[in-house]
Amino acid sequence: MARHNISLVLCLSGVVAVGLIGLAQQSAHEASASQPTEAPAGFKTPLLSKHPGSKSVSNGIPEPPKDTFALDQANFEAREGNDTGLGPVYNASICADCHQNPVTGGPSQITEVRAGHLDQNGNFVNPTILINHGHDMITGRSLINDRAICPQAEEHLPPTENIRTLRAVLSTLGDGFVEAIDDQTLLNIAAEQPKLSHGKIAGETVEVPILEGQGATRVGRFGWKDQHGSVLSFSADAYLNEVGISNRLKPVDTTTVCKTTADPEDKADKIGLFGIDHFAQFIRGTLVPPRDPDLVHRADVQAGAQVFDKIECSICHVSKIITAPPGTVINGGTFTIPDALGNKIIHPFSDYLLHDVGTGDGIVQGGPQDTQHKLRTAALWGLRTRTRFMHDLKSESVDSAILRHQNEASDSIAQFKQLTPQERKDLFAFLSSL
Repeated sequence: MARHNISLVLCLSGVVAVGLIGLAQQSAHEASASQPTEAPAGFKTPLLSKHPGSKSVSNGIPEPPKDTFALDQANFEAREGNDTGLGPVYNASICADCHQNPVTGGPSQITEVRAGHLDQNGNFVNPTILINHGHDMITGRSLINDRAICPQAEEHLPPTENIRTLRAVLSTLGDGFVEAIDDQTLLNIAAEQPKLSHGKIAGETVEVPILEGQGATRVGRFGWKDQHGSVLSFSADAYLNEVGISNRLKPVDTTTVCKTTADPEDKADKIGLFGIDHFAQFIRGTLVPPRDPDLVHRADVQAGAQVFDKIECSICHVSKIITAPPGTVINGGTFTIPDALGNKIIHPFSDYLLHDVGTGDGIVQGGPQDTQHKLRTAALWGLRTRTRFMHDLKSESVDSAILRHQNEASDSIAQFKQLTPQERKDLFAFLSSL
């Protein structure tokens, strides 16, 4: 009997031990699964004249039924015409005309015109643009389109609109991961900045409408003024205002002068997706811009990264952000972060906040009046693919772009000016690796 009890105890002990081992393995697996991983990086969306998108690589985002990443890219690269609703006023007839360097989805050398004026209280007011010999007008936006499908619709700035600026096209590569950043993460970055800078740096967040979210708002992160908080909202706005194609989220064209088709012009395709859905799916599926693999491990590049931190550039140009966990519901319940985008480490070298660094363009767009002279921190990933810099592309070297920084960045610029020749050389080596 005692022998049986001992055997039973030993048997049970073995079961418990095996169970504990199993639990330990499960816990280790869960802990491993919860660890953030690096977002996939690469310039993997080449522009092809034949079989567009066929050689592109996505980040693994799940596709809607019958959709493919190649089809999404083909839509992003599809040219509009008068017969499909182009214009009447527009900047480009295809998304990839503006977003294409070094691959589809990247930035470009193209700028757009923004304008307006101040009222008697000093508040920014959007311009009123007369067209069609003064018989029609375009109002309600700061954008001035450079092109039109007929002479009557061409926009011209009157002298009364004396606030004028150029805006560079921003990259959309990796923006699916940017969309997947939790609002609180951006709020936390903003809260920490005054502590890190003796109160001199204070990024501002703005709550902006999610067009697809039926009254929902979110911390803005897309556009030079953080005017959009979701990729789909950005896509819908750009399709209307940059290409002139009205859609379900922006259903009315800017003007009816010379209009060729009925609103909304964005139609569902044979698999039930609209153009803006394909655009959003393409952007969400892109990889993040990669570092230069030939430079990243060099000693001078690593020394330059330390200089970057030393002069406090990294307070705004944040080098590491982790996206929200998979399964997180965002954008007013319209989008659930998938495994491909969730719990990923990205290195955008931006805080996606609005700052006054002395180069503000005077435009208010999506935020309150105090954002007039603030701009979103430029993301430095992919910096080496650009030849001109800052929001207006008026800086033709990294050195000149740095020296334009003032106000919130004044301490960093003072420290930059005090760097030794070797430290400057290392810093520029680091920046050339981004």
